Order: sequence, then C-alpha cells, then structure tokens
Amino acid sequence: MKLLSYAILFFILTISINSFSQEKTILELTPVSTLVKVTSYEPLAVALKIQTKTYYLPLSHWIKKNTLGFDISEIAFVNWSAGGTSSISGLFKGNFLRVYNRDNYKWSNELIVRYGLNKQDGIEVRKTDDALQFNSTFGYRQDTLSNWYHSAKFNFNSQFTNGYSYPNKEIAISKPFAPAYIFMGIGAENINKEKKRTFYVSPFTFKTTLVLDQILANQGAFGVTKAIYDANGVLITEGKKSKTELGFLMTSSYKKEIFKNINLENRLSLYSDYINNFGNVDVDCDLLLDLVVNQYVKANIGTRIVYDDDIKSKKEVDGTQVTQGAKAQLKQLLGVGIVYVF
Repeated sequence: MKLLSYAILFFILTISINSFSQEKTILELTPVSTLVKVTSYEPLAVALKIQTKTYYLPLSHWIKKNTLGFDISEIAFVNWSAGGTSSISGLFKGNFLRVYNRDNYKWSNELIVRYGLNKQDGIEVRKTDDALQFNSTFGYRQDTLSNWYHSAKFNFNSQFTNGYSYPNKEIAISKPFAPAYIFMGIGAENINKEKKRTFYVSPFTFKTTLVLDQILANQGAFGVTKAIYDANGVLITEGKKSKTELGFLMTSSYKKEIFKNINLENRLSLYSDYINNFGNVDVDCDLLLDLVVNQYVKANIGTRIVYDDDIKSKKEVDGTQVTQGAKAQLKQLLGVGIVYVF
C-alpha cells in the first residue's frame, strides 16, 4: 500500500514538471524551390505612320489634244453598161489644240490643216481642199464664277498650194499667202463649258488681207488696190499686196451630241468693215456632222458657206478667164475615214 502511494506521487510530480518547464524550440526554415510558370509575351508594337518625302510632278495648266484623220472615197467602173468615170479622192486633216487655263486666265490656241486631192480616169489630179488656219485667244475674267472674259483674238487663214479654175491649170487664181487673212482685235468672250458653246464679239478688229503674189496683186484680187496702166497697157503703178480694214467681228462655235454617236459642230464668223460699205457682212459658216463608228473610224458630212464682197468669182469662157461679181461660195463634203486622237 505504501509502495502504491509512492508511485502515484512520482507520477504527479513528473506531470507537473513537464507542464511548467520551458522548452526551447528551434524552427528551421528550409528553402523551398517553387516552379513558377512564366508566360512569354511579345513586346507591344505600335504601328507608326511615318510621312516620307514624296516627289510630285509639277501640275501643268496646259491641256493638249491632237487629232489626225484621213478620209477616202472611191468609185470604179469596169465594162459598166450604164457608163461612168472611175475616181478616187483623199483628204488629210489635222487639228491641234493647246489650252492654258489657270485661275482667271485662259489662253486657247488651235491649228487646223486640211488638204485633199481627187483623181478621175483620164483627168489630171485636182485639188479638192486646202486650208491652213491658226486661232489664238487670250482672255481674263474678274472671278472664277463668271463665264465672260476680256479677250484679245488673233486669227490667220491661208493655203498650201496654188488654186486653179479647172480645167485651166496654167493660170493660178490663188497661191500660198495670196490670199492670207489676219484678224486682230479686242472684245468680250463668253465660254459655257456645260453647253460647249463659245461666243466672241469685238467692236474693234483689224482685218488685213495679204496678196503676196504680184501678178494677183496687179489684178486687184481679193480686194487689194490693183495696178495702174496707161492707155498702151504699160504698167505705171504696181498693185498693193495688202489691204487693212477696221470693223466689227463676231464669232461663235458650238458642239453637241444631238443623237447617240452623232456630233454636231458649227463655226460661224461675221465681219463688217466700218469704212467701206458698213453693213455689208462677210460670212464664213462651217457646219459638220460627225458619225462615230468606233474609236478610230468616223464618217462626216460637212457644208461650208463663204461670202466676201472682195472675192470675185471667175469663170472659164472660151479658154479665157472672165471675172464676175461676188457670189456665195458653197462647199459640201461626205467622207469616211480613220481618226487618231493623242
């Protein structure tokens, strides 16, 4: 019994000592390696618009248009019971346009050339058309909204080769620069681009008629002062080679597509001299119908009417040329040909 009491007492003491004693605990921190997944990102790229230096061609204020054409017509007979004369005709034509347009200024230049020949069976080659024409107009307007320009106009007309009153081919009735017509004047011009219409009027226009062939000048051709002869036919004073007039000039041009692929073009010029027979009007009217087949093939029908009181008609009578009075001149053409525009 006494032994049991000592055992219980020892057990209680042991528990008490363990409960109140301070035990020093050392914590060891062990390095822990942790694998972390790292996502690889592309660097942020921002597209930058960098303006590089660009070279531009200088802006041209010139507009150019060149048109070349050749019309041909032919008829041939072989053992044709109804009879007829074989013939072939050709007409070369060119139109060259240069226009300078900037702000309130406009300078228009146009060169027109035509030359035609005809050959009939048993007859020599004959000229059918011959024209050299240059037009230049410089205009200034007050603002870009107006269609009216203060304008100065220059016009030149002549021909390339001699002209004859067929069948006479010995005596020429016209030659290069005989005649030649020069118009210079100032006035007002109305240009309507939408309607493709141009109207010019000038109260002060000088008209100069040149007849640089002395033989024609001595005859007083085309209105120049003719030569003076004595009673025996001896030349006293040669004819003048030029004549200058001051008068009123009005010109107009109009172009429109009246039907599909059919274009109408009209040019009109009216001139009256203040000093000599004012009110007697010189007329030059050109009417042309273009029938477009395709880009390169066209047919055309044209009529030109000319009246000038200074141009006297001539007629062949028994082998002699007889000068008659002024008459209206009419020319009509019909042709199909090739046209090239560049």
